[in-house]
Amino acid sequence: MLVALNSILQIILFAPLAVFYINVISRSNIEIQYETVAISVAVFLGIPLAAAITTRYLVLTLLFRRDINKYNTYFIRWIAPLSLIGLLFTILVLFASQSRNIVGKITDVLRVTAPLIVYFVLIFAAALCACRYFGSGAFKGLGEWGYGVTVTQSLTAASNNFELAIAVAVACYGAGSPQALAATVGPLVEVPVLLGLVEVMKLTGKRWQWSERKTVNPV
Repeated sequence: MLVALNSILQIILFAPLAVFYINVISRSNIEIQYETVAISVAVFLGIPLAAAITTRYLVLTLLFRRDINKYNTYFIRWIAPLSLIGLLFTILVLFASQSRNIVGKITDVLRVTAPLIVYFVLIFAAALCACRYFGSGAFKGLGEWGYGVTVTQSLTAASNNFELAIAVAVACYGAGSPQALAATVGPLVEVPVLLGLVEVMKLTGKRWQWSERKTVNPV
């Protein structure tokens, strides 16, 4: 549900926010067009999301007669690895297209790296505190959030769809642009930082004896 909701929000908000931040806030000399960003988002996120919804509906309804257990056992288990392969292939192609930029402009890479590290840590910490506060059971209707839900929410909040950002930057500014380089640096920083935060939370969970037994109110 987190992945689906994240994709829907990005499809709706990515294009207007990109135009707002680049054309209005930053007052860039090179303005981007809403249509260009929207088309990139629709191709990169909209088509896969629509294909997933269609596939789930058709396979679950026609092939497994709405038997969710058979659907998960005989279809999802088989097709799930393909999503990881597709993601790795996409990342490989995007990084390969920017390899010369990354090697040739190492100073620019380091300039982008520092604020990204600060961003990931701050957003993760803010989301963690918010989840601990609102998931403490003190708020009626929210239930109590355990270790797994809290950490998952925090990692989701701190992560970013940089693959989409790279695709949009390339479409708007070109493959050799500084904007495309900055977007490419994102996942190079994101992956090790978030993996480090995972290890931190594993140690924190043991030290605090953070319970996994709490559940979220299904409402």
